[in-house]
Amino acid sequence: MLPDSIPTVTVTGRYLSPDGRPLSGSVTFRAPAQLTFPTAEVILGGPVVAALDAQGQISATLPATDAPDMDPSGWSYTVTEQLGGIPAGRSYQVLLPAEAPLVDLADIAPTDPAKPNYVAVRGDSAYEVAVAAGFEGAPAVWLASLVGPRGPEGERGPIGPQGEPGPQGARGGQGTPGADGRVQSVNGQSAAEVTLAAADVGAVPATAAGAPGGIAQLDDTGRVPATQLPSTVGAVTSVNGKTGAVQLSADDVGALATSTRGTAGGVAALDANGRVPATQLPTVNGGARNVWSPQALGFQAWTCDPYTAANPAAKFLVPQRLYVCGINITEPTQANAVIMFARGYGGVSAARFAAGIYREDGTKVTSTAAPVSLGMAGQTPGSPPQMATNHIGSTAIAMPSTITLSPGRYWLTWVLTTGGASDYAFFHVQNESPAAAANFFFGTPFARAWYLNSQSNTPTKLNQADASVLTDHDVPVMALALA
Repeated sequence: MLPDSIPTVTVTGRYLSPDGRPLSGSVTFRAPAQLTFPTAEVILGGPVVAALDAQGQISATLPATDAPDMDPSGWSYTVTEQLGGIPAGRSYQVLLPAEAPLVDLADIAPTDPAKPNYVAVRGDSAYEVAVAAGFEGAPAVWLASLVGPRGPEGERGPIGPQGEPGPQGARGGQGTPGADGRVQSVNGQSAAEVTLAAADVGAVPATAAGAPGGIAQLDDTGRVPATQLPSTVGAVTSVNGKTGAVQLSADDVGALATSTRGTAGGVAALDANGRVPATQLPTVNGGARNVWSPQALGFQAWTCDPYTAANPAAKFLVPQRLYVCGINITEPTQANAVIMFARGYGGVSAARFAAGIYREDGTKVTSTAAPVSLGMAGQTPGSPPQMATNHIGSTAIAMPSTITLSPGRYWLTWVLTTGGASDYAFFHVQNESPAAAANFFFGTPFARAWYLNSQSNTPTKLNQADASVLTDHDVPVMALALA
């Protein structure tokens, strides 16, 4: 924490994709390499990196750029944005005066130079522009060149009305005799016949116009003649074989365009830690080599590998119980169906089943609009005969459309909206205790297996911390698929 004597400004911001999803990445604030505060007896150094949280937000408390007794003074912060999925991050300057202790980046980010939080950039003076155009001489000489000949005297205006006379004042004393009315000197010269040169009145001689070491003349169009411009011998005539108004691209100079960063066929982008993001790393059979993954068996993701689940007794779905199971998405993934594994389901033609997909924050991604019916499990052609006879296998509930899930944690939900307890026997991870192994976590809470009772359809939003959430059940095995 900074000493109380150092005024601070808290900078906040939020970054979302065009469809409202929080972005990942960081925003870096860089001050001069070291800031010294003698009064507070402290030296500050290094950049401040604010990482985007799960909502795409940042907050950073920084020393004000106009803090008193600060060395150096008169500087600004360099703000660099490095956002996941955006190849070229912005970098710009901002002032953070103490008079505004709370600032949102959306109010001061580029590109309106009229806003007071931007650092003004000094342009060339008129004299510097003249020198760049070929003028030679000191500033005083250039100023003198701007003085033109005196114009004709204007017409005398009418005499105004005479004002009222004031009271006569007291008679003053006799003054000392003054000089006669004749000129005594001109520009310091006292002679019967004074002759002044251009230098005597701070002017440039007329003979200097167009002469070496003098001043440039203007032609009839108000421009310097070509004969008084510097030589163009050795000047550039083309750039990379191009002439005229040259515009070079990355290909012209043998480089890769910034638009190829993080794109297919391009180059990898680095995150705020200087590492390649997980979304740009190759996948081999779902991540690991030579193991069974969801993709190896036709799924996009699953809550757990069914092969590892202990399942000694048949369990039936409890009507109006919303079963919630977690999945982990590590790369953009398409899906259009939610899967549950059956172990003895005979099929119900009535519309009694509903399913959905939810983000970690509880918001719904997609779901069935109304309950649907299911056919018998295990009837996929080529399945082992005992699976077909005993109705064992995966059953799918289709979503309204194909969606793409960005990397993150999600919940799959499944509910038997009405009916009897024997409508669906499901394959499960034996639990029957609040201590579900799926619900061990560290850091941000994320329970992978829980349920809600009295649910007639998929709810609008989920909240794992709600008082009605229960975990004392046998956990179903669920999956995500692209049918």
